[in-house]
Amino acid sequence: MRGRLTREVIRESLVETAQTTAVIFLILIGTSVLQFFIETSTLPNLLLQLINDLKPPPVGVIIIIIVIYIVLGCFLDSLSMMLITLPIFFPLVVKLGYDPIWFGIIVTSVVEAGLITPPVGMNLFIIASVVDRMKFETAAQGVIPVLMADAVRIALLVSFPILSLVLPKLLMG
Repeated sequence: MRGRLTREVIRESLVETAQTTAVIFLILIGTSVLQFFIETSTLPNLLLQLINDLKPPPVGVIIIIIVIYIVLGCFLDSLSMMLITLPIFFPLVVKLGYDPIWFGIIVTSVVEAGLITPPVGMNLFIIASVVDRMKFETAAQGVIPVLMADAVRIALLVSFPILSLVLPKLLMG
């Protein structure tokens, strides 16, 4: 009989759950340590000083951040990406005068787009491995229209921040 719930199945489930939880906590602990060192090294302040010296337009800084997230999405999962970069980018973006809610929406959108960006988007490997007999190249070609839609959406959100701030502002009164 298939799918019986035996003691062995329960034991295996508990062991796998414990292993997965341990890995997640190791990632969180590692990024917390990294965040502590980033904050004590005053890296965000040094980065802000560099940007003040170079005097790029604030939109240029946002575009650079977006490109960094797209590249990182090819190699890291979303949680690791955000835990590593937000302690650096968030203070910078706030000091440039951008709305934190808007930046959160931008980061979420860009991180998810980065995870499906060919040639090595992490989620492409997952899609290709889950679907029987699907080649990686097929998965990569299939996400191109989605990436184009993501690019348009992100461009609209960067160009017109009000699009992402209407509902939060309504909810806040």
